[in-house]
Amino acid sequence: MGRKILIVEDEQKIARFIEMELNYEGYATEKAADGRTGLELAETGGFDLILLDLMLPGMSGMEVLRRIRRSSDVPVIVLTARDSTMDKVSGLDGGADDYITKPFATEELLARIRSALRKSSPAESEQLSAFGVVLDPARRKVTVNGNSVPLTKREFDLLCYLMKNKGVVLSREVLLENVWGYEYEGETNAVDVFVRFLRSKIDDVYGIRLISTVRGVGYVIKDEE
Repeated sequence: MGRKILIVEDEQKIARFIEMELNYEGYATEKAADGRTGLELAETGGFDLILLDLMLPGMSGMEVLRRIRRSSDVPVIVLTARDSTMDKVSGLDGGADDYITKPFATEELLARIRSALRKSSPAESEQLSAFGVVLDPARRKVTVNGNSVPLTKREFDLLCYLMKNKGVVLSREVLLENVWGYEYEGETNAVDVFVRFLRSKIDDVYGIRLISTVRGVGYVIKDEE
């Protein structure tokens, strides 16, 4: 068996179907039929990816996701019967890496799993730095002058994208597309909110100006002079 996937799904027929398909593709699997059991298994840290239903007994999928994200960046794909834009946005903003709406085709589920696993692989080892901030993509670690800075998954991904494009002014739309990973319709203040979070943890604490605002355009980490 290859990489290990946790299936948190209370509908036994769906869970068994997913398990059989994943086993056939070479994945090792484990199942949980309720939110609390799923969270307990997820917290063991032994999984490469989690498939998480939102409608679970015992503890909702959103609450399970929120607790997982306190300590882990393991890829999570949300399985949901809800297909409204707000439910999808809530799942992604809550820390999910992707979502798939029931009913779904096996090929689509497998493709999304492969994509999430590729993104989580530590293929990049080169550290990024600016103004005393050092970001390690492989270890998903950020330090400022040697001091570790705890960031959420979304905060880390946003900072990483900004640092990879140091010197380039990035619009909110570009940041949403490349960091949030979906086409956002409507207000783009999610970027502003997360920039404020980063500034409160880095700029305000260490007295630096890492992320600059370009009025009417977006944000940039400037080249050091």
